[in-house]
Amino acid sequence: MNVKLKIDEHGHVVVQDGKPVYVHDDGKEIAFDAPGTVATISRLNGEAKSHRERAEAAEGRAKLFEGIEDADAARKALETVRNIKDGDLITAGKVEEIKAAAKRAAEEQVAAASKSHVEELARVKTERDTLQSTLYDERIGGSFDRSKFIAEKLAIPGDIAKAAFGKAFKIEDGKTVAYDATGNKIFSRVRPGDLADFDEALETLVENYPHRDQILKGSGASGGGASGGGSSGGKRAYTRAEFNTFEPSKQAAVSADVRAGKATLND
Repeated sequence: MNVKLKIDEHGHVVVQDGKPVYVHDDGKEIAFDAPGTVATISRLNGEAKSHRERAEAAEGRAKLFEGIEDADAARKALETVRNIKDGDLITAGKVEEIKAAAKRAAEEQVAAASKSHVEELARVKTERDTLQSTLYDERIGGSFDRSKFIAEKLAIPGDIAKAAFGKAFKIEDGKTVAYDATGNKIFSRVRPGDLADFDEALETLVENYPHRDQILKGSGASGGGASGGGSSGGKRAYTRAEFNTFEPSKQAAVSADVRAGKATLND
């Protein structure tokens, strides 16, 4: 299932009660509560930790009964021992039988606890990943949509910029962090020692992008090398489906042509 930010006719993110609105594939609109999502992720992580601790405690208790597999047989054997009269002896074979039964009971208890723990962790992980994905789309996708750098400096819209540079951004400890092509965090040049904010990090990424001249405004990019598409009134005409198959650099060139009035992009 895919969700996208709802954008109004002016290219702005639609907000409802202070929350960005997302549109699902079926057209259903939902206002995304980022603070609530963060709180839910924290709660689920806490629950996962609690389940793990309970499983570890169960394993610790089970070690006290190592060698005991059949609890019913063990209890029966203990009762038999308590009822043995003075002078009676327990045969070596009976002792081994009790040990084997107790061991089976302990192993079954540990196996059941481990299975429950694994299933619960899988459920919590699925919920956490879904929430983190939604949070990423809101934080990172929203940053691209609201970026002043993109609006003023780039000749491509925010969704294309996200397709080209979105993978460089991550959310760590509740903060947006950008990484360069070598895997190093991008630090601010105006605030030495601090991580770069979104626009400064994106500007650094664009500066090191091999095809930056094609996506910067005023770079003279004219869509050269863009092929395909029909024509309309002497302009290149592209469909949205065709546009989505292009490489990011070609998408940038086509977008530049659209902005310059040399091409049209139709749904």
